[in-house]
Amino acid sequence: MNNKLTIALSKGRIFKDTLPLLNTMGIEAVDDPETSRKLILDTNKPEVKLVILRASDVPTYVGYGAADVGVAGKDVLMEYAGDSLYEPLDLQIAKCKMMVAGPVNYKPGNGRLRIATKYVESARRYYAEQGKQVEIIKLYGSMELAPIVGLTDLIVDLVDTGNTLKANGLEPMEHIADISSRLIVNKASMKMKNETIKQFLSAMTDAVSNA
Repeated sequence: MNNKLTIALSKGRIFKDTLPLLNTMGIEAVDDPETSRKLILDTNKPEVKLVILRASDVPTYVGYGAADVGVAGKDVLMEYAGDSLYEPLDLQIAKCKMMVAGPVNYKPGNGRLRIATKYVESARRYYAEQGKQVEIIKLYGSMELAPIVGLTDLIVDLVDTGNTLKANGLEPMEHIADISSRLIVNKASMKMKNETIKQFLSAMTDAVSNA
Protein backbone atom coordinates (compact mmCIF):
# COMPACT_ATOMS: atom_id res chain seq x y z
CA MET A 1 0.00 0.00 0.00
CA ASN A 2 2.89 2.40 0.74
CA ASN A 3 3.86 2.70 -2.91
CA LYS A 4 0.54 4.39 -3.72
CA LEU A 5 0.80 8.09 -4.42
CA THR A 6 -1.93 10.73 -4.67
CA ILE A 7 -0.94 13.99 -6.37
CA ALA A 8 -3.07 17.12 -5.91
CA LEU A 9 -3.17 19.53 -8.86
CA SER A 10 -5.35 22.43 -9.94
CA LYS A 11 -6.86 22.95 -13.38
CA GLY A 12 -5.48 25.53 -15.74
CA ARG A 13 -1.94 26.82 -16.04
CA ILE A 14 -0.45 24.79 -13.18
CA PHE A 15 -1.86 21.52 -14.53
CA LYS A 16 -0.71 22.28 -18.07
CA ASP A 17 2.79 23.24 -16.89
CA THR A 18 3.10 20.27 -14.50
CA LEU A 19 1.97 17.67 -17.06
CA PRO A 20 5.21 17.75 -19.11
CA LEU A 21 7.24 17.24 -15.91
CA LEU A 22 5.11 14.22 -14.96
CA ASN A 23 5.37 12.89 -18.50
CA THR A 24 9.17 13.12 -18.29
CA MET A 25 8.90 10.96 -15.15
CA GLY A 26 6.80 8.42 -17.04
CA ILE A 27 3.50 9.46 -15.43
CA GLU A 28 0.70 10.25 -17.89
CA ALA A 29 -2.92 11.14 -17.14
CA VAL A 30 -5.40 8.72 -18.71
CA ASP A 31 -8.19 11.31 -18.53
CA ASP A 32 -8.16 14.94 -19.68
CA PRO A 33 -9.24 17.17 -16.75
CA GLU A 34 -10.52 19.80 -19.17
CA THR A 35 -13.10 17.41 -20.65
CA SER A 36 -13.59 14.80 -17.92
CA ARG A 37 -16.00 15.37 -15.04
CA LYS A 38 -13.94 13.05 -12.85
CA LEU A 39 -12.14 14.70 -9.95
CA ILE A 40 -9.77 11.78 -9.38
CA LEU A 41 -7.90 10.94 -12.57
CA ASP A 42 -6.21 7.64 -13.32
CA THR A 43 -2.71 7.57 -14.77
CA ASN A 44 -0.79 4.97 -16.75
CA LYS A 45 0.64 3.88 -13.40
CA PRO A 46 -2.07 2.14 -11.31
CA GLU A 47 -0.43 3.25 -8.06
CA VAL A 48 -0.51 6.96 -8.99
CA LYS A 49 -3.71 9.05 -8.94
CA LEU A 50 -4.23 12.74 -9.72
CA VAL A 51 -6.75 14.73 -7.65
CA ILE A 52 -8.06 17.86 -9.38
CA LEU A 53 -8.87 20.74 -7.01
CA ARG A 54 -9.28 24.49 -6.79
CA ALA A 55 -5.81 26.02 -6.57
CA SER A 56 -6.48 27.43 -3.10
CA ASP A 57 -7.52 23.99 -1.79
CA VAL A 58 -4.36 22.10 -2.81
CA PRO A 59 -2.36 22.93 0.38
CA THR A 60 -5.34 21.95 2.54
CA TYR A 61 -5.75 18.53 0.90
CA VAL A 62 -2.01 17.87 1.15
CA GLY A 63 -1.78 19.31 4.65
CA TYR A 64 -4.49 17.00 5.97
CA GLY A 65 -3.10 13.97 4.12
CA ALA A 66 -5.91 13.54 1.60
CA ALA A 67 -3.11 13.83 -0.98
CA ASP A 68 0.52 12.86 -0.44
CA VAL A 69 2.04 15.54 -2.64
CA GLY A 70 0.77 18.48 -4.64
CA VAL A 71 1.70 21.44 -6.78
CA ALA A 72 0.71 24.88 -5.52
CA GLY A 73 1.62 28.44 -6.42
CA LYS A 74 3.78 30.31 -3.93
CA ASP A 75 0.99 32.91 -3.73
CA VAL A 76 -1.37 30.25 -2.35
CA LEU A 77 1.27 28.91 0.05
CA MET A 78 1.93 32.40 1.40
CA GLU A 79 -1.73 32.53 2.47
CA TYR A 80 -1.80 29.01 3.96
CA ALA A 81 -1.56 28.92 7.76
CA GLY A 82 -0.84 25.23 8.38
CA ASP A 83 2.53 23.71 9.32
CA SER A 84 1.95 20.16 8.05
CA LEU A 85 3.72 20.66 4.71
CA TYR A 86 7.20 20.44 3.33
CA GLU A 87 8.05 22.64 0.34
CA PRO A 88 11.10 20.86 -1.04
CA LEU A 89 11.20 21.98 -4.66
CA ASP A 90 10.60 25.07 -6.79
CA LEU A 91 9.24 23.71 -10.08
CA GLN A 92 10.09 26.95 -11.93
CA ILE A 93 6.69 26.95 -13.67
CA ALA A 94 3.69 29.34 -13.76
CA LYS A 95 5.97 32.27 -12.94
CA CYS A 96 4.71 35.76 -12.19
CA LYS A 97 5.11 38.45 -9.53
CA MET A 98 3.00 39.62 -6.60
CA MET A 99 2.86 43.39 -6.87
CA VAL A 100 1.26 46.47 -5.45
CA ALA A 101 -0.42 48.29 -8.32
CA GLY A 102 -2.39 51.48 -8.67
CA PRO A 103 -3.45 54.27 -11.03
CA VAL A 104 -0.76 55.75 -13.28
CA ASN A 105 0.83 58.78 -11.56
CA TYR A 106 -0.87 57.83 -8.27
CA LYS A 107 -0.36 60.35 -5.47
CA PRO A 108 -1.01 59.04 -1.94
CA GLY A 109 -3.37 61.03 0.27
CA ASN A 110 -3.10 61.69 3.99
CA GLY A 111 -5.56 59.03 5.17
CA ARG A 112 -5.08 55.33 5.74
CA LEU A 113 -4.49 53.41 2.51
CA ARG A 114 -7.21 51.07 1.33
CA ILE A 115 -5.95 47.96 -0.49
CA ALA A 116 -8.03 45.50 -2.52
CA THR A 117 -6.69 41.94 -2.75
CA LYS A 118 -7.49 38.28 -2.34
CA TYR A 119 -4.02 37.86 -0.79
CA VAL A 120 -4.98 39.30 2.56
CA GLU A 121 -2.22 37.74 4.70
CA SER A 122 0.51 38.56 2.21
CA ALA A 123 -0.63 42.17 1.92
CA ARG A 124 -0.96 42.53 5.68
CA ARG A 125 2.57 41.18 6.24
CA TYR A 126 4.03 43.39 3.54
CA TYR A 127 2.63 46.60 4.97
CA ALA A 128 3.28 45.56 8.58
CA GLU A 129 6.98 45.11 7.71
CA GLN A 130 6.95 48.74 6.54
CA GLY A 131 5.20 49.87 9.70
CA LYS A 132 2.16 51.03 7.74
CA GLN A 133 -1.42 50.58 8.85
CA VAL A 134 -3.74 49.87 5.93
CA GLU A 135 -7.33 48.82 5.45
CA ILE A 136 -7.49 45.63 3.42
CA ILE A 137 -10.65 44.80 1.47
CA LYS A 138 -10.87 41.20 0.30
CA LEU A 139 -12.06 40.70 -3.25
CA TYR A 140 -12.16 37.52 -5.32
CA GLY A 141 -11.85 38.92 -8.84
CA SER A 142 -11.76 41.98 -11.12
CA MET A 143 -9.23 43.51 -8.75
CA GLU A 144 -8.36 46.26 -11.24
CA LEU A 145 -11.85 47.72 -10.93
CA ALA A 146 -11.43 48.69 -7.26
CA PRO A 147 -9.18 51.76 -7.72
CA ILE A 148 -11.03 52.82 -10.88
CA VAL A 149 -14.37 53.20 -9.07
CA GLY A 150 -12.82 54.54 -5.87
CA LEU A 151 -13.36 51.47 -3.69
CA THR A 152 -9.66 51.37 -2.80
CA ASP A 153 -6.47 53.31 -3.44
CA LEU A 154 -4.33 50.40 -4.58
CA ILE A 155 -4.43 46.65 -5.20
CA VAL A 156 -2.17 43.71 -4.41
CA ASP A 157 -2.36 41.11 -7.15
CA LEU A 158 -0.36 38.79 -9.39
CA VAL A 159 1.17 40.41 -12.44
CA ASP A 160 2.36 38.48 -15.48
CA THR A 161 2.58 40.66 -18.59
CA GLY A 162 1.00 43.73 -16.98
CA ASN A 163 -1.32 44.13 -19.96
CA THR A 164 -4.51 43.95 -17.87
CA LEU A 165 -3.22 46.67 -15.55
CA LYS A 166 -2.26 48.87 -18.50
CA ALA A 167 -5.63 48.38 -20.20
CA ASN A 168 -7.33 49.68 -17.05
CA GLY A 169 -5.09 52.67 -16.44
CA LEU A 170 -3.03 51.03 -13.71
CA GLU A 171 0.65 50.23 -13.34
CA PRO A 172 2.79 48.00 -11.10
CA MET A 173 4.35 50.02 -8.29
CA GLU A 174 5.99 47.81 -5.66
CA HIS A 175 7.34 44.27 -5.81
CA ILE A 176 6.23 41.94 -2.99
CA ALA A 177 7.37 38.48 -4.11
CA ASP A 178 8.41 36.36 -7.08
CA ILE A 179 5.83 33.64 -7.58
CA SER A 180 6.23 30.18 -9.10
CA SER A 181 4.71 26.77 -8.46
CA ARG A 182 6.20 24.57 -5.74
CA LEU A 183 6.07 20.87 -4.99
CA ILE A 184 4.58 20.34 -1.55
CA VAL A 185 4.64 17.15 0.53
CA ASN A 186 2.53 16.02 3.48
CA LYS A 187 4.83 15.55 6.49
CA ALA A 188 3.15 12.32 7.61
CA SER A 189 3.32 10.86 4.09
CA MET A 190 7.03 11.68 3.99
CA LYS A 191 7.49 9.38 7.00
CA MET A 192 5.01 6.65 6.05
CA LYS A 193 5.91 6.52 2.34
CA ASN A 194 9.47 7.76 2.60
CA GLU A 195 11.02 5.65 -0.16
CA THR A 196 8.17 6.30 -2.64
CA ILE A 197 8.21 10.05 -2.05
CA LYS A 198 12.00 10.26 -2.11
CA GLN A 199 12.00 8.54 -5.50
CA PHE A 200 9.24 10.85 -6.75
CA LEU A 201 11.08 13.94 -5.49
CA SER A 202 14.34 12.81 -7.10
CA ALA A 203 12.63 12.15 -10.44
CA MET A 204 10.79 15.49 -10.29
CA THR A 205 14.05 17.31 -9.50
CA ASP A 206 15.65 15.71 -12.56
CA ALA A 207 12.62 16.64 -14.71
CA VAL A 208 12.83 20.28 -13.58
CA SER A 209 16.58 20.38 -14.25
CA ASN A 210 16.08 19.02 -17.77
CA ALA A 211 13.04 21.13 -18.63
